[in-house]
Amino acid sequence: MEYWSFPPAYDDTYLPPADSPYWFPVRETMDPSERERAILVRLREVMRYAWEQSGFYRRKWEQAGIHPDHITSLEAFERVPVVTKAELRASQAQHPPFGDYLCVPDAEVAHIHGTSGTTGRPTAFAVGRADWQAIANNHARILWGMGPRPGDTVFVAAIFSLYLGSWGAMLGAERLGCRVFPFGAGAPGMTARAAQWLRLTRPRAFYSTPSYALRLAEVAAEEGLDPGDFGLEVMFFSGEPGASIPAVRQRIEEAFGARVFDCGTMAEMTPFMSAAATAGAPEGMLLWQDMVYHEICDPETFARVPYGQRGTPVYTHLERTSQPMIRLLSGDLSHWVDGPSPCGRTYPRLPDGVYGRIDDMFQVRGENVYPSEIDNVLNGIDGYGGEHRVVISREGTMDELLVQAEANEAVQAAGDAATVELSRRVAHELNKVLGLRARVEVVSPRSFPRSEHKARRVLDDRDLFRSLQAKLDG
Repeated sequence: MEYWSFPPAYDDTYLPPADSPYWFPVRETMDPSERERAILVRLREVMRYAWEQSGFYRRKWEQAGIHPDHITSLEAFERVPVVTKAELRASQAQHPPFGDYLCVPDAEVAHIHGTSGTTGRPTAFAVGRADWQAIANNHARILWGMGPRPGDTVFVAAIFSLYLGSWGAMLGAERLGCRVFPFGAGAPGMTARAAQWLRLTRPRAFYSTPSYALRLAEVAAEEGLDPGDFGLEVMFFSGEPGASIPAVRQRIEEAFGARVFDCGTMAEMTPFMSAAATAGAPEGMLLWQDMVYHEICDPETFARVPYGQRGTPVYTHLERTSQPMIRLLSGDLSHWVDGPSPCGRTYPRLPDGVYGRIDDMFQVRGENVYPSEIDNVLNGIDGYGGEHRVVISREGTMDELLVQAEANEAVQAAGDAATVELSRRVAHELNKVLGLRARVEVVSPRSFPRSEHKARRVLDDRDLFRSLQAKLDG
């Protein structure tokens, strides 16, 4: 296996042959059982390292009766207790600022990032200098699989602050030898300027959240520009479900004339692109198991579920020495299938990407509903204006689901009959996909603010629900 060691030691000058679809042909196409044997050895190495360097892990495993030497199979690894975000926050509160799961001296920390919430204690992400180099090599390898090559321009349109997505995209593109335009996002008027710069520079590749790409397409049109003229060929996304939602993918592809690739796990798991699509398998995401060991697990027992079933992703770093995550519980939901992939790589896959967080799921009259399912339905309906809100509540003894969906300009211009027909179609499709009745209100174009980063579309507000319900019943 190429450059397979712990700690990792990459050659920063290495590039594969220009005509190779693979960065590391052996690691990416080897027999899965052979790779799993190598991963098992690496898991013991990583656990021994954490046992020696981290009070957090030694204490946690001793309480569970687990020692690194007990890990004699991948099945035995499933008995290692999962790590939760609450435990990480508690560790940092007791051992500020980085927690006692930091396994390198403070002086070796090269980058500090963190959670962006404004309430509660933020979580600090400390990335060591050697890890920053390894992350660059990992992300470059994944970008190679999507199609960018040395000399291409990569336009990074995501917030450059605590958010690790923008930095990870930039880091990988730089290591790949690309020109990087770290444009950023979030400031007033910035999206219109992004459209102008995209027309001027015509980059080959583009990174943002899916919501921002859709917003960019709208703003470009308002500026009299056709996003299809930007020359983009590769658009890769993370930060939220969307790029693996078929109807959302189609909207982005049609707007820009580019191929769409989904990627991303969690900021704590950087290299977060260890789940990522490739040019030969653009739908869903491959699990690059020799960077980060991914398991799809039962949400109750945290044992791996068989291929073909769904569960919650659990992640383990195989190359991080600073703040290594060992069986970090994601709280997301997905399902996996066995390889090989259509691109020739022998990794397992998430054919539908990540559905969303389990705690984003809500129940209506006994049915589990994920916001991504509603996104997919609406984006696949002609006449939808691009944004919506989902209002959930309980009226009396009955759960209720109300969806406010924007109409596009053509529906609005066609009058009340077209609006009523759009409402009927939305309600019908939601009922067919979700298995329950939803009340639908069609609203005017541009009724809802657009996201400059990640979209937030689900509201649980009982007073708002009652006022909207009265409006519908009125």
